Amino acid sequence: MACENPFGSILKALERPGGGAFGRYFSLPALGDPRIDRLPYSIRILLESAIRNCDEFQVKSKDVEKIIDWENTSPRQVEIPFKPARVLLQDFTGVPAVVDLACMRDAMNSLGGDPNKINPLVPVDLVIDHSVQVDVARSENAVQANMELEFHRNEERFGFLKWGSTAFHNMLVVPPGSGIVHQVNLEYLGRVVFNTNGMLYPDSVVGTDSHTTMIDGLGVAGWGVGGIEAEAAMLGQPMSMVLPGVVGFKLTGKLRDGVTATDLVLTVTQMLRKHGVVGKFVEFYGEGMSELSLADRATIANMSPEYGATMGFFPVDHVTLQYLKLTGRSDETVSMIESYLRANKMFVDYNEPQVKRTYSSYLELDLNDVEPCISGPKRPHDRVPLKEMKADWHACLDNRVGFKGFAIPKESQGKVAEFRFRETPAQLRHGDVVIAAITSCTNTSNPSVMLGGALVAKKACELGLEVKPWIKTSLAPGSGVVTKYLQKSGLQTYLNQLGFNIVGYGCTTCIGNSGDIDESVASAITENDLVAAAVLSGNRNFEGRVHPLTRANYLASPPLVVAYALAGTVDIDFETEPIGEGKDGRKVYLRDIWPSNEEVATVVQSNVLPDMFMATYEAITKGNPMWNQLSTPSSTLYAWDPTSTYIHDPPYFKSMTMSPPGPHGVKDAYCLLNFGDSITTDHISPAGSIHKDSPAARYLMERGVDRRDFNSYGSRRGNDEIMARGTFANIRIVNKLLKGEVGPKTIHISSGEKLSVYDVAMRYKSEGHATIILAGAEYGSGSSRDWAAKGPMLLGVKAVIAKSFERIHRSNLVGMGIVPLCFKAGEDAETLGLTGHERYTINLPNSVSEIRPGQDITVVTDNGKSFVCTLRFDTEVELAYFDHGGILQYVIRNLIGAGH
Repeated sequence: MACENPFGSILKALERPGGGAFGRYFSLPALGDPRIDRLPYSIRILLESAIRNCDEFQVKSKDVEKIIDWENTSPRQVEIPFKPARVLLQDFTGVPAVVDLACMRDAMNSLGGDPNKINPLVPVDLVIDHSVQVDVARSENAVQANMELEFHRNEERFGFLKWGSTAFHNMLVVPPGSGIVHQVNLEYLGRVVFNTNGMLYPDSVVGTDSHTTMIDGLGVAGWGVGGIEAEAAMLGQPMSMVLPGVVGFKLTGKLRDGVTATDLVLTVTQMLRKHGVVGKFVEFYGEGMSELSLADRATIANMSPEYGATMGFFPVDHVTLQYLKLTGRSDETVSMIESYLRANKMFVDYNEPQVKRTYSSYLELDLNDVEPCISGPKRPHDRVPLKEMKADWHACLDNRVGFKGFAIPKESQGKVAEFRFRETPAQLRHGDVVIAAITSCTNTSNPSVMLGGALVAKKACELGLEVKPWIKTSLAPGSGVVTKYLQKSGLQTYLNQLGFNIVGYGCTTCIGNSGDIDESVASAITENDLVAAAVLSGNRNFEGRVHPLTRANYLASPPLVVAYALAGTVDIDFETEPIGEGKDGRKVYLRDIWPSNEEVATVVQSNVLPDMFMATYEAITKGNPMWNQLSTPSSTLYAWDPTSTYIHDPPYFKSMTMSPPGPHGVKDAYCLLNFGDSITTDHISPAGSIHKDSPAARYLMERGVDRRDFNSYGSRRGNDEIMARGTFANIRIVNKLLKGEVGPKTIHISSGEKLSVYDVAMRYKSEGHATIILAGAEYGSGSSRDWAAKGPMLLGVKAVIAKSFERIHRSNLVGMGIVPLCFKAGEDAETLGLTGHERYTINLPNSVSEIRPGQDITVVTDNGKSFVCTLRFDTEVELAYFDHGGILQYVIRNLIGAGH
């Protein structure tokens, strides 16, 4: 059992500069261990957490030693526990988290425990930001109109979250209309250093969105986890993680004129993707750091999931402290933060000699080498230098269907689709832009690129350029601060003139909330099989994510989003071809409307001010009229409404008893789906709009829900019935059982029928058959984490056999009781001659004590094949979760005292 912290002797008082003490802290220098001075800063945060939480039960002295000895232990993939300082949720993942907490209270109650024990034990910040649909665009009234629609669609869901904010202690809910979770975290929620009842410690956070890493730019260690893991962290469970290697990324020089932070992050993403950083921390250092604003750092940190790292970490330095003051943190708070981090050797002062730190591997980039670029058409790390874009586009038209190909026959590439847009003749071609969105926390948190985009708009308007009226343009800031500085600078007027009116504050186009495009445009695309394009300042462009009708999706800086909207096509060479004709008939080129870095810096300096941040976030805590009018019950247990199509009591604990069920193998399972490489959680997890012919649509219509009120899958994440039906419902999913056909269907093996994935899964369940999934490399990469594991579990999937897994997704499969297995190196379904028509048996020992992390397991098929896989339970804690039937069951039994 837990005992007194053995590191009590290094607990010190932190003196205030003017006398007295800020509080007490566990002093790393007081350990007197020279190895600590060589540790990366990111590892020091893990070390401090282990020391502070050491109780020789959940966290042991030997765990502390493993971290101190990181240089020797990290190559061995050792396991450590980690307790983050807080948990960050947004509404899409927050709703199922609160549903599960409410459900756990019910289970605790029915098993005779105290339901009030189910409460977050660490601070939980929940920001409602994912429900804004761009229904109304290019309108001065877009914000109010979209918010009214948002509340109409989501009133029940919002009411449920408001209930959670009062029913559970230690939970802050930031109302809708406030901004994007990661920008709000950066500008307002991030503590950098906590002072809790006089105990000082570094802020650290796990969030249920993969882009939680944005906070790493502020020197706060943060990364994305599954909703399942986040819930366990909320309930005081240590996160089990493999002590990561750390890639040291040295930055030198400075960015050339005209090059943006977005160009830099796309370059860094490609470099790190090539280097291979999955499961690792990346820590940035070097003299180039002084040339990077905090917002630039946050842009790079934000895209950690795209380059595959757990974190892209920027240690706290003077630039961080300046940003904290800019964003309205008090002088007292900033003084406390600096004093603590200096005392605990977690502050970088570039005016002092630097102690050489050890890294697992090294990379270097001269910022002067970065050039303007975009990424696409289907993956964030497929960077295209701007000067090569036209040639790359034509290559994509020619190439066979794939990440860089659409296989459009030569004779069809020049096709012109004639249509009428609001009674005016119009034309569309391959590569024409139909969506242009300044969106996503990646860029809207960065005043330089936002004001840079606005300056492009200003120069374009002054020269008489216009955006075609059928292009759906939108601007969705990550916080109200953006609106304040765009208005103060006078530049919002020009964005409005080009159609980039503010549509709302939250995640929009980047997560598929782009809304409908005009019917005439949609018909022209579908009837002529055109490869239409979207250009957005986001971080994700996987196929089918942004909009079902935009097959080509490019990530670009806000200034380039404006430029491509003006050009109306991605089939352009900005160097040699004009972007359009000005009012005097003269050709206008990109260089004519592109601002210099000095112009941008001047506008930023005079228009981005501390009082904007303070005013914005003071208003946030007061809510808004629509939120404040929501009535919610005050009760310990939630009163489930059986008729609700938004909030539903899931079946996770229905047959739960006090005794753990123990490990289970798989016998004679059918293959539900047979995948190749790079199946993302966007393919697996329900996301975007609900297709009218889908099982989820059928479910809603059977319950009297009109099609216009379907809303998105994300907004219905609190209803397991809908989410199970939306699992594997991506229209672009490629299942080898369909022999080349694309779409969300599969084959019921015994009958040969082709049906929706959900219908086939339910048929197998009713017949009493288990199912498995075959997959290639990088199975489960991307975001939308928890339902990518909950959904398959509800479909009856018992195991996934893949070449490799994305880190969080593999962990989430374990958390939901699904067995993850990896083919041996050099093997996969194809080399083993597996078609997916076989039946699979996976024998596991009957006792968890006989299973070891990473052991070999033999898989046998009904046609006589046999092959060995690696069992991907990576830690002893994961084995315990599997023994209990899942992580939440483990937590409940432990809280009651029946766990083992």
